[in-house]
Amino acid sequence: MFSQLVNVFKLRIGALIAITAIAGYVVTPGADLPAWQIVALGLLVLMSSASAGAFNQFVERDLDARMSRTCKRPFVTGAFTDNRLWLWGVSAMLLVSVVAAGWLFNLVAAFHIFMGAFTYAIVYTVWLKRCSVFNIVIGGLAGSFAVLGGAAAADPGLSPAAILLATVLFLWTPPHFWSLAIVLHRDYAAAKVPMLPVVVGDAAAARLILVNTIILVAASITPFFYGLGWVYLSCAVVGGGYFILRNIELVLQPTKEKARVNFFASIIQLSLVLVGAIIDVQLAGWGGV
Repeated sequence: MFSQLVNVFKLRIGALIAITAIAGYVVTPGADLPAWQIVALGLLVLMSSASAGAFNQFVERDLDARMSRTCKRPFVTGAFTDNRLWLWGVSAMLLVSVVAAGWLFNLVAAFHIFMGAFTYAIVYTVWLKRCSVFNIVIGGLAGSFAVLGGAAAADPGLSPAAILLATVLFLWTPPHFWSLAIVLHRDYAAAKVPMLPVVVGDAAAARLILVNTIILVAASITPFFYGLGWVYLSCAVVGGGYFILRNIELVLQPTKEKARVNFFASIIQLSLVLVGAIIDVQLAGWGGV
């Protein structure tokens, strides 16, 4: 049962989204929140992300049944009944997370947390995924809103570093998911989901992924010029360089195996950027940088 809950609420990606929110808070000069409020920030973002994830699986249960990667999800197998109580439940989760964010922090933070869930659940899942090749491009704003929500908890006015980090999240999402879409090309084609590799082919998609990644890596370096230090820059350069290298390999050999490696390289790149930002600010606060 626990593994099914992790699956339906997409808690793995939710945990990453929560970390992005904390990174947004850390890089923003402003309120010095106690540890329990920082933990609460992460948990509230996790809750809102989980509500959107469960809504996504509820709505896409017909698509999931046609794809080998998702055909064993709880709504497909019948482990969870696809009745409207789920919709009420996930709506209540989102409401609690947004209201609590407004109470603990401010209305701007609550707005961004709500918009992150709304973008993934409604804009991406309902409006775009089945009909537009730009589905994941616009859907990438969900991660950006998490960064802005965390930043707003420190200062509703937001800082340049936080806005740039949100931009990094926006640019990161397409190459991350397009790499996965190359791996799952047949699944998405069978489900008639217009992911980029299905529409333009794997080779063309690989070239567009490389272009996107170069822009992403360039954007990931810019926070260094707006308050972050050498630790962050080192992590951004190392992670970005590794990601570009794997992208080049994918362009030269647009295979499922290379796409899978590139998919994991994107996670390494983002993890280094987020961890680098958090460590950099903490060291600066201790007088170490």
